[in-house]
Amino acid sequence: MQVSIETTSGLERRLTIGVPAAEIDNEVNSRLKKAAHNVRIDGFRQGKVPFKIIKRRFGAGVRQEVLGDVMNESFYKAIEQEDIRPAGQPSVEPTSMEEGSDLEFVATFEVYPEIDVVAFDILSVENPIAEVTEADMDTMIETVRQQQASYEPVERQVAMEDQVTIDYEGTKDGEAFEGGTAEGSTLVLGSNSMIPGFEDAIVGMSAGEEKVVQLTFPEDYHAEDLKGADAEFKIKVTEVAEKTLPELDDEFYEKFGVTEGGEEAFRKEVRKNMERELKQASKNKVKGQIMDGLVAGTQFDLPRAVVATEIDALRNQAFQQFGGAGAAQLDSSILPDDLFQEQAEKRVTLGLILAEIVKKEEIKADADKVRQTIEEMASTYEDPEQVIEWYYSNQQQMASVESLVIEEQVVEKILNSATVTEKTSSYEEVMKPAQPTQNEEEVVDENIPEEDQDKSKSD
Repeated sequence: MQVSIETTSGLERRLTIGVPAAEIDNEVNSRLKKAAHNVRIDGFRQGKVPFKIIKRRFGAGVRQEVLGDVMNESFYKAIEQEDIRPAGQPSVEPTSMEEGSDLEFVATFEVYPEIDVVAFDILSVENPIAEVTEADMDTMIETVRQQQASYEPVERQVAMEDQVTIDYEGTKDGEAFEGGTAEGSTLVLGSNSMIPGFEDAIVGMSAGEEKVVQLTFPEDYHAEDLKGADAEFKIKVTEVAEKTLPELDDEFYEKFGVTEGGEEAFRKEVRKNMERELKQASKNKVKGQIMDGLVAGTQFDLPRAVVATEIDALRNQAFQQFGGAGAAQLDSSILPDDLFQEQAEKRVTLGLILAEIVKKEEIKADADKVRQTIEEMASTYEDPEQVIEWYYSNQQQMASVESLVIEEQVVEKILNSATVTEKTSSYEEVMKPAQPTQNEEEVVDENIPEEDQDKSKSD
């Protein structure tokens, strides 16, 4: 096998591979001879068909199979011989494959870049230091009370924060438009879930009262034909309900798994969960700065094939998340690459940097830290031991935890060399995500003692 390699541009490589004709012919003949034992042709007994006829009848097809197999095997032998790491599948183009001639083909592909990771000692990190105060706990408990609020019907005029049941009909230029009509719709005033002016118009109305209001859709409204459009809404209030907050009593505490000890035990449990989340949020803030520093300080070309694969993964993830039950019937390609390009490039960049650090520093997942991580995750469940056993019996989940631990070990190693400055912060500042990835209510829920329930990790 003859191999030559050239760099065409950046990370792209062009590999020219030649395979002697005798090697191809020998493999073709070998396969034909094996097939001859089972071939049935009229006029000949099974296994007694002359090789000449076997070759004439099946030779071309077998040769095509052999050429495909040989090109595949030769490519992988060549990259091993040349110590090349392809990034993605090659584009293969035969240049000579006539019978009796040497096989020659060209494989074009990208390689992974050489990465010179930024020196750890030039990175600077700000470590937020905070504690959970009594005021923070009061705020958290009050927030949860608001989330647990119920609405009771009242006989009075509508006020902000009330929940109203309404019928409404919207028209534009006298014609009804899609999504502009509803019956028995519930709406909490102040939620800003309707276009500007709609909720304000309901304040002061009473059950049974009707009103017609003139409103204007925002210029950035999602429906193209309604952007900036004037519309008329006929609104009828059928029920007014007032928000009622639950009392802080044993019934309330039991909803979150606290069955003994009353308010003192409840607050203790709240503090424990808030402190756990605070610790994790602080670690995430530091980790985020480390990762940003690595990406900003380490420059290299990205393999287009790897970025394209990551874009596809992000697109499918987004499609499944927002596509709902009908996602399977739709084509995810309707979401353009540009939508995910920047995020994909950052993830690929970071992934390659971390892989280089792990390789260079010979970092492996510490078994004790893996156990500790699993125990911490399991501690929020009703039966921690069952969850721990589940992790250790699930190879895929274990690999995920080990990857997380390795990432944390990389961060620890970098912190040993980086400049770390402590910054006094508040609980709220530390808990606030740098970029909102989930709504505030979801963050709050994780800080309150969890209701006793038999949770399945498959959720």
